[in-house]
Amino acid sequence: MSDAGFTFTIDGLPVQAKPGQTIMEAADDAGIYIPRLCDHEGLRHQGGCRVCTVKASGRSVAACTQPATPDLVVENESEHVNSMRRDLVEMLFHEGNHLCPICEASGNCELQAMAYRLDMTQPTKFPYLEPCRALDASHPDIALDTNRCISCGRCIRASQDVDGKGIFGYVGRGIHRRVAVNGVDLAHTDAAVTDDAISADVCPVGCIIRKRIGFSKPIGSREFDDGLIGQKIESKRK
Repeated sequence: MSDAGFTFTIDGLPVQAKPGQTIMEAADDAGIYIPRLCDHEGLRHQGGCRVCTVKASGRSVAACTQPATPDLVVENESEHVNSMRRDLVEMLFHEGNHLCPICEASGNCELQAMAYRLDMTQPTKFPYLEPCRALDASHPDIALDTNRCISCGRCIRASQDVDGKGIFGYVGRGIHRRVAVNGVDLAHTDAAVTDDAISADVCPVGCIIRKRIGFSKPIGSREFDDGLIGQKIESKRK
């Protein structure tokens, strides 16, 4: 295969891509933000949350896993695409217990920030499932509140691929799927607060909690308090 780059378009804008890049990788390099929740820099792509869905030459695909190809026509910021994304994000809110005003991740939460970016200001049409999941606070440095889990799998991939531990994994199926640990509880695993899977930027919500450092930044000075999610990528175009 040739190493030469090629061009495709996103919302009518020409984007340069390299062979082997996904649509999302090429878009990031070009300073075009495609919303995502399960994808995270440094982790293998999963294509699970589908918030990164785009229209590629008329087909709905996950931008984080779909390879970019020459002359591909991608639709990213249309009302139709963003309407699908809003429905997905709304369902994530309804499938868990996301009490933003009292959550220590408020202002640093990617799910909350995505709701703002997608203009979720109207009442939603889905029922709240209100799950009741036990909080695991057995570990001296880490707590796990899966009431807030959105099954993004980022902690699973970080623990497996970066830390080499495999502490986290899925149990259950469908809307009952949740993250569990490979022990009776967190205290009976080799999880450490220094693990990449436990770092502040891996969990996009307030599911993995590092004890004694909550609310280290006051509300008003957190990552998404002053700007929309995705602005770091979009600043590349300016």
